Amino acid sequence: MPRHSFMPLSFVRARAAAVALAVAVVLSGCQSATTPGSEASLTSSTATAPTSGATPPEAPPLAATDAATPAIYKPADAQGKAQNVPVPVMPELAKENSKAGLEAFIGYWYATFSLATETGDLEPWSHITVLSSPVAAAYVKAIERNYSQGRWMVGGRVSTPVIDIVWTEGASVQEARVQVIQTEAHYFNADGIEGRAPTPSTNIAEAVFSKFGEGSWVVTDNGMIVGQK
Repeated sequence: MPRHSFMPLSFVRARAAAVALAVAVVLSGCQSATTPGSEASLTSSTATAPTSGATPPEAPPLAATDAATPAIYKPADAQGKAQNVPVPVMPELAKENSKAGLEAFIGYWYATFSLATETGDLEPWSHITVLSSPVAAAYVKAIERNYSQGRWMVGGRVSTPVIDIVWTEGASVQEARVQVIQTEAHYFNADGIEGRAPTPSTNIAEAVFSKFGEGSWVVTDNGMIVGQK
């Protein structure tokens, strides 16, 4: 049976910190959420006709309709940061301790990874990642650097065509092998000048290790699969 060997994790994300390689998942079903405007309706009632000479009551004023403007997603470009980026929502299936639940969770985890890459917002990803791992620490350092002092990234969008769960019944830690495709990324300073050379597009395989506890999954480690033997 083929075995996969893994590049040492410290090396994998040391490289990631150097080139800010951010891998994430397809934002499956994530659409920009809009809040419809509320419309106040008037309830009419039958009133007794006024007697001769009486002043008819004034009609109540019509309530103004609050027409909400949809938030339109705008990807980052050379002129500025991304705007109104859809925030991934964890599917209910991803909360199950099962093979299908882990697959859904890994998809969501990469979605939050992608959000951080595109916006610098690490919060959703941080909640479902063991931040003490060398990989996670290097990733946080890279993202914070790329979004500090007004900097931003353009491109680097990620898709994951394949999520293969290697399920071991009764194991405390489960493994997933994921194909990760990332587009070319550019890095801009606050003045709009590219501060460094772009990162070329990539197509790699990663191993992701996750643990279930207290009703939810958390990623404990991940690294690039570098060969087979």
